[in-house]
Amino acid sequence: MKINLYDFDNTIYKGDSSTDFFFYAMLKYPKVARFIPKIIFSAIKYKLHIIKKTKLKENIFSFLQVIPDVDFLISSFWKTHSCYIKDFYLKKDHQNDIIISASPEFLLRPITDELGVLDLIGSKVDTKTGIFKGLNCYGKEKVRRLKKKYQEFEVEEAYSDSYSDTPILELAKRSYIVKGNKIKSTDN
Repeated sequence: MKINLYDFDNTIYKGDSSTDFFFYAMLKYPKVARFIPKIIFSAIKYKLHIIKKTKLKENIFSFLQVIPDVDFLISSFWKTHSCYIKDFYLKKDHQNDIIISASPEFLLRPITDELGVLDLIGSKVDTKTGIFKGLNCYGKEKVRRLKKKYQEFEVEEAYSDSYSDTPILELAKRSYIVKGNKIKSTDN
């Protein structure tokens, strides 16, 4: 099976969807703001290597506890934020695309379904608590999950905004780094 791999945030989406979703949730439900001190404290602990990235992200997504209908909020979010999908991606055929992201699957599923991508592999997060159901889908974990889900595949192209995705970029015949609206081959 021939596939193309895409990171999501800052690759095909202008910005970080999780951050945008947090601020969108805070606009709709002002009580989300009470989680900001916890998030800042967790970010400091992460920078000091006291906690791991998964724990930081769990603390960020703990705001979901105060959202009465997460699915409705996500649907509403994508009605206003689907315009942040980059033009280069919108112009492509997505039937062989797998979006593989550290962002939560629950957040990206509606937009990836709308775009008609083949599949989405992301972090599995409980929508009621923000607790991760396994490892953060980042770096080598992306490749592990891809290989677990698909035994036979051939990666034609891979796109990311970061060299932290080198493990997925190395799987592809052609790989690209996306910075803003500029796409540069890693072969250059």
